[in-house]
Amino acid sequence: MTPTWIWYLNRATGIVALVLMTLTLVLGVVVQRQRRLPGLPRFGVVTLHRNVSLLSALLLVVHIVSAVIDSYVSISPLAVLLPFTSAWRPLPVGLGTLAVDLLVVIVVTSLLRGRIPVRLWRGIHWTSYALWPLAFVHGLTAGTDLGSGWALGIALACAGAAGVATALAWTGRDTNPADRAPAALAETTSALARGARVAVFRNR
Repeated sequence: MTPTWIWYLNRATGIVALVLMTLTLVLGVVVQRQRRLPGLPRFGVVTLHRNVSLLSALLLVVHIVSAVIDSYVSISPLAVLLPFTSAWRPLPVGLGTLAVDLLVVIVVTSLLRGRIPVRLWRGIHWTSYALWPLAFVHGLTAGTDLGSGWALGIALACAGAAGVATALAWTGRDTNPADRAPAALAETTSALARGARVAVFRNR
């Protein structure tokens, strides 16, 4: 049996990652609409957006690793990458896996953004709108933490904030609908890619 703190770590990182993903989404819309936050210059909003994105990605990694090593449930490393193959609650876990797979594809294409056609990059990033709902439904159905009480309140507040942010993103400043990328979540993944490049450069 794995230590009890692994179980708590898995639940805690899942909830906090959802909150940070929502905050990243909201900040992405602020960046897209070229707004400012009180006390921060415009570039400060971009920096905050990037740092929150990286922190949410880090928590997501911890959440996944702790889920795999937790002996209370049976989630294999394969189930982390291949949807609906988990022996434990295959549908809810599979939704989370789909979100992870989408995130990997979007981050990789963000890293290669200067080397692939813009239309291809934009088309792939349309799928980023599915990331947050998949993660949200996964959180509601994979465990019991978000089913009631204060955790459910946090989840519903995140859903409300994400809904408003998405609506604002779709009514953004671009006048040509064909040029509207899914800006909020695309900004999130682009920030992850930029942060990854910075981390690689610093470690050289």
